[in-house]
Amino acid sequence: MWLLFLIPAFLAAALSCFRLVKVAATADALSGAETGRPGDATGIGLYETAHLAGGPARVVDLALVLMAAQGRLHLAHTGWTTVVDPQGRNLLERALIDCIGPEGQCRTSELREQLAVHPAVLEIGGRLVLAGLATPAVVKEATSMAVRQVRLALLLSLLLLGASIALAPDGTDTGAAIAWFALPLVLTSGTLLMARVDVHPYTRWATHAGQEVLHAVRPDPAGAEQELLTAVAMVGPAALQDARLRAALRN
Repeated sequence: MWLLFLIPAFLAAALSCFRLVKVAATADALSGAETGRPGDATGIGLYETAHLAGGPARVVDLALVLMAAQGRLHLAHTGWTTVVDPQGRNLLERALIDCIGPEGQCRTSELREQLAVHPAVLEIGGRLVLAGLATPAVVKEATSMAVRQVRLALLLSLLLLGASIALAPDGTDTGAAIAWFALPLVLTSGTLLMARVDVHPYTRWATHAGQEVLHAVRPDPAGAEQELLTAVAMVGPAALQDARLRAALRN
């Protein structure tokens, strides 16, 4: 009976591992276009730092915190964002105000979702990808999905092994089943271990070069506001000491 459980375990393990290897090869080919230290040719400001550290959602959080700190937005802990100053100072801020709408108020959660896919935010990521600092979204998504599939195949193998042992008649020697199931278990777990080194970098927003740029980021010690914004760009709303403002960004 355990052979009936072994076949789907083998298939799931082999197919998921093959897909992960294929995705990793594609990611390696795309990363081969990276050259030297492209950060010098790219304007690495706060918004670029936020994208490399946390993607479009982090860029949106930074824009909200920046405008709120300057008194141009009001972020309520109840989950509403209100425009105080309707004059955006750059393309991203104007896009943010447009997303809020003519009434000058909207739900913060809806604003964050809408702005994260706005061309003004996506353009930041596009420039970083062209500079070799950001991982292309398609590569990041495909790699993350492939890793999840290998993990699911590992879990499936464990479940099917447990089921084959549990359903075995009393007195049946389960040693052979355990030995054969060790193959998909070793294959998936070994692939995941190798992925931690070879594939994991492609699941992050920043490439190797982008990570170097992030490590070199230093806030301006002369300005408390600049230091706060840099912290938000690097680690997100968790860097905020104001509990009400943290709650406003989570609602």
